[in-house]
Amino acid sequence: MADKLRLMAVHAHPDDESSKGAATMARYIAEGHDVMVVTCTDGGAGSILNPAMDRPDVLENIIEIRREEMARAAKILGIQHRWLGFKDSGLPEGDPLPPLPEGCFALVPLEESVPSLVEVIREFRPHVVVTYDENGGYPHPDHIRTHEISMAALDAAADPAYEPSLGEPWETQKVYYSHGFSRKKLLAFHEAMEARGLESPYTEWLANWDPQRPDVMDRVTTRVECADYFDVRDEALKAHATQIDPTSRWFAIPMDMQRDIWPTEEYELVRSLVDSTLPENDLFAGVKV
Repeated sequence: MADKLRLMAVHAHPDDESSKGAATMARYIAEGHDVMVVTCTDGGAGSILNPAMDRPDVLENIIEIRREEMARAAKILGIQHRWLGFKDSGLPEGDPLPPLPEGCFALVPLEESVPSLVEVIREFRPHVVVTYDENGGYPHPDHIRTHEISMAALDAAADPAYEPSLGEPWETQKVYYSHGFSRKKLLAFHEAMEARGLESPYTEWLANWDPQRPDVMDRVTTRVECADYFDVRDEALKAHATQIDPTSRWFAIPMDMQRDIWPTEEYELVRSLVDSTLPENDLFAGVKV
């Protein structure tokens, strides 16, 4: 296709691609465009969140198993995939917080990590890139580092003077942030579940929500209609069996309700070299091939 467009999503861990923007990617694949996910870390420090997978043989082979899970999810979504291969930093817990493990992604200097992403950007030549905001979507050190490496690599990839051996320079036309959970979205589902006489999975979550915390929807510029691909998203999520419990609240909201109440995935346009009118309903709005 001469007019085929290319979207790249840069994520921290295997499974992030399926919980953040997966239906959008599946839609663009179905429309004949190219999508690549770049995963920055090996996922080796992720907790096993599915009780059925919490077994010694899984723990002993967690990196290999997460690679297999990622391959299955990529096949389900129809995307291309690249690993950057950095060591998962884990999510430090405690007070005071323990130090991050030596050599982990969050501690690798950007001058050492950026070239690996620049090379992939110059190879794939995306028209649009999606990454995390400055808070990482939530304050996991790998998510924050993913934001930092993404923004630095986008600049470097466009600079002809930067490491010519990594490929021909490429300037991405549009850059978006994906965000964390929205209170408005959770509340919409909560109220719809209660109206149907169903138990909401978000009652406690909403009760404990910090009222001073801004809603990410206030930053959203772009809502992509992708309800027809929510089932693909869910299958990709389930491929990450170590991380996703199929009985969890990820799947508590009936599919018909999801499609009716909130049929979009949301993004914030933060860089653009093209003209497009906000609000948008397409990440490729205004993009020139």
